[in-house]
Amino acid sequence: MGTVIIRSMAGYGQFCPVARASEIFAERWTPLILRELLQDRHHFNEMLRGLHGLSPTLLRERLRRLERAGVVEARPNPDGRGSTYYLTPSGAQLADVVKALGVWGQRWLEIGREHLDPDFLMWAVYSHLPPDELPARRQVVRFDFSKPRRSYWLVLRRPDPDLCYSDPGFGDDLIVRGDLEALARVYLGEVELASARAAGLVELDGSREAAAGLTRWFPRSSFAAHARRFKYDRGAGRFQPVA
Repeated sequence: MGTVIIRSMAGYGQFCPVARASEIFAERWTPLILRELLQDRHHFNEMLRGLHGLSPTLLRERLRRLERAGVVEARPNPDGRGSTYYLTPSGAQLADVVKALGVWGQRWLEIGREHLDPDFLMWAVYSHLPPDELPARRQVVRFDFSKPRRSYWLVLRRPDPDLCYSDPGFGDDLIVRGDLEALARVYLGEVELASARAAGLVELDGSREAAAGLTRWFPRSSFAAHARRFKYDRGAGRFQPVA
């Protein structure tokens, strides 16, 4: 494996390995692009969906830089036009760095309203659905958020679920009316779904079968095992860490 030499990027002007590696890894959006590739998202558009807020132009620019750095390899798209993107052996070694960053963030950093995005939450839920727990018969679950006011539809069917941003027209088997922060914390593994329901932050409206199934298929983040536990303080009107 050859040595990676970076000449075109602005750097720290230091030969320290931490400085040189940071010139590649610590650039804005780069760790998240690596996160997507590590989750086996190799097509440009599916990476873009997971990088909500990143423009197509900037994603292309970042991928080109990572190619020049020897971290990412572009391959012909076997399904048609464009390219697919894969980590090189050099890039694959950054997997431990990305995972360690996520574990540290899960353990030590708090989330605020500025971090909450319903589009990103629903994409995370959809892209981490456990295939074996999905119903054999199609079920449609509508998620309603009040702040901001948004609705999403998960069409659950094994093995081909779908996420819709408008009503797919099949009728709703279950409606989940939830506080965005509460459901984000459930996904992160900080709060149990039953606790969020008991606090009145999540309400279910639908068949008993569909409601019971929610606890089986609603996914948890890959970093949930490292999560701190939280509970909702009604008096303060916010989540507090459990001592």
